[in-house]
Amino acid sequence: MSGTKSLGRFLTEYAVVIIFLLITVAAIPSSGLSIQYIVQEMITRLGRNTFLVLALLLPIYAGMGLNFGMTLGAMSGQIGLILAINFNIGGVEGLAFAALLGTAVFMGWICGVVLNKAKGREMVTGYMLAFFINGIYQLIVLYMMGFVFPIRSSAILLSRGYGIRNTLNLEIVRQSLDNFLMLRLGEYTVPVATFLVIAVLCVFVVWFKKTKLGQDMRAVGHDMSVADSAGVPVDRTRIIAIIISTVLASYGQIIFLQNMGNMATYNAHDQTSFFAVAAILVGGASVKKATIPNVLIGVILLHVLFVVTPRAGQNLFGSAMIGEYFRQFIGYGVIAFSLVLYAWRARKDAAWSREGLRGSSSGAVPAAAAAGGEGSAK
Repeated sequence: MSGTKSLGRFLTEYAVVIIFLLITVAAIPSSGLSIQYIVQEMITRLGRNTFLVLALLLPIYAGMGLNFGMTLGAMSGQIGLILAINFNIGGVEGLAFAALLGTAVFMGWICGVVLNKAKGREMVTGYMLAFFINGIYQLIVLYMMGFVFPIRSSAILLSRGYGIRNTLNLEIVRQSLDNFLMLRLGEYTVPVATFLVIAVLCVFVVWFKKTKLGQDMRAVGHDMSVADSAGVPVDRTRIIAIIISTVLASYGQIIFLQNMGNMATYNAHDQTSFFAVAAILVGGASVKKATIPNVLIGVILLHVLFVVTPRAGQNLFGSAMIGEYFRQFIGYGVIAFSLVLYAWRARKDAAWSREGLRGSSSGAVPAAAAAGGEGSAK
């Protein structure tokens, strides 16, 4: 019976990973893509997306769930890139300049304050807050830049003289970080500098969890009332978690866009949180628990599927759009499925705990009776 329970726990805990692994294995032969091409794409996409997904970890540790408010950081990073292009600062220096101006401490503080007012509903609140801030972002970029805020580069302005063009060419910073230290391993190219930045963030996360603030976040994530009774400043700790996550998201968006080489000014940030959340959930994380391996596994599985499904759709159904529709379905579907699975798993764990308590109490009754019998015999 215990073996069956262990198997059940394993299957429910890793159901999303198993399902995506099976779908990926089934889709690769249908795509007709070579293993070499897929591996190179995975190396590129790991460098492009991992930093963004890692930005989700700290709010999960603090019990705030999946930070859909990371879109605020993405918008801040994009404004930093716009200003770097405006001042014609290219290369790694341009990325550093964009990161400096796009550091989203204020945005993170706003997000943290709002989420503290909506305890228990952080995810949907962060999602709605991103919509609200997106309106302000559109107002600034579409009307105020060039009209209220001076823009010296006419190449990035709309023909009317104010507002930023729909698509910006990021040629002056394109793959600056990737090419800073590029290594060729046989047939593959590895952006070593990008992976070093990601490794530094992983080390920071591991170190941060061991600090006093990191322990406070874990305590708050485990039980806010107990943490408050122990003297942990709950609201302040939660705000710090969101601030760090939002700042990291702004840096992650800059890394993502420098790899792409262009930026859709008005909607490049729209799917940032959805695909980051989908990736970490595909890796086996949940609303309450996530690790660095979850991030790496999720990015690989999700993006292998993103690479192979358009070609598989073309080969199987004669239309690559089938694969594109499937890609969108995956992004939204995995979030819904994971949240439903998390709720079901929480109920199942509670049921197993109750069964364990009943088993221990029923075992205690015969023991007590036996002890009583021995006493009467004496």
